[in-house]
Amino acid sequence: MKLATVYHEKTEKAAIVHEDSVFLIETLNEMENKSWATDIFSLIETNKVEEIENWYKTVGKKLLDRCVAVDKLKIKFAPLYRSPRKIWGVGLNYTEGKTDLKHISYQDPVSFMKPDTTIIGPNDAIHIPKASTNTTAEAELAIIIGKSCRDINEEQAKSVIAGYTTALDMTEADIHAENHRYLTRAKSFDTFFSFGPEMITPSSFENVDALTVKTVQNEKEVHQNKVENMRFNPFFIIAFHSKVMTLLPGDIILTGTPGATVIRDGDLIEAHITGFSPLINTVIQTN
Repeated sequence: MKLATVYHEKTEKAAIVHEDSVFLIETLNEMENKSWATDIFSLIETNKVEEIENWYKTVGKKLLDRCVAVDKLKIKFAPLYRSPRKIWGVGLNYTEGKTDLKHISYQDPVSFMKPDTTIIGPNDAIHIPKASTNTTAEAELAIIIGKSCRDINEEQAKSVIAGYTTALDMTEADIHAENHRYLTRAKSFDTFFSFGPEMITPSSFENVDALTVKTVQNEKEVHQNKVENMRFNPFFIIAFHSKVMTLLPGDIILTGTPGATVIRDGDLIEAHITGFSPLINTVIQTN
């Protein structure tokens, strides 16, 4: 099942994406006499995503033909939500293939955090900071946590995922190059995290390892790799961070990128992942 947040009557509202149409949760509530929350963050917090998915699979698909829909191509998508408690990122997480991992110089994930003030959504503009000549963008698969968890293992991690989504993570690379301890500052400028347009539930994927993640710049593929080539798989990443802190519904974990690309004023930057609609953002140089 695919969920999204769309602009409708000047408000950001949760919706199901079914084939080429979008169905507002508020419309489904009226049709089915339900009381589901009408924003995705609340749906995750109240543990209703699985209930909606069960409805969708057993009843909903057949009923949507008589439900008022919006053409997916005629609607503007927003970020999935705007106020997660935590945004974690993982760096340096892909190999070029099934290489010998004993040559890696670190044993744990290289992780960092981003503030929610970095959040933008599909088709919003990424603003390159003043005087920056080396801002980069990276396409990533993002995990959305669905259940509160602490100190879990990899197998348990599979059951706490609400969904996956596409993301673009930006970095002011000159700040990071000046001193690697400046990583958080380099990644925390406004507009430096885009995610959406869709959250897809885990049951929609037979094998997450088979997903391909691509960074596309000005309609040209610049980096690509498969999840199976991650040094630390998504379930390990969840379990690892849960041993540091309690993970909460709506927390977001970026799983790393196949590669970064320098972005310039006027660029179009995209994240493409198997099974998802592309996440596309424009780029503006701040004067």
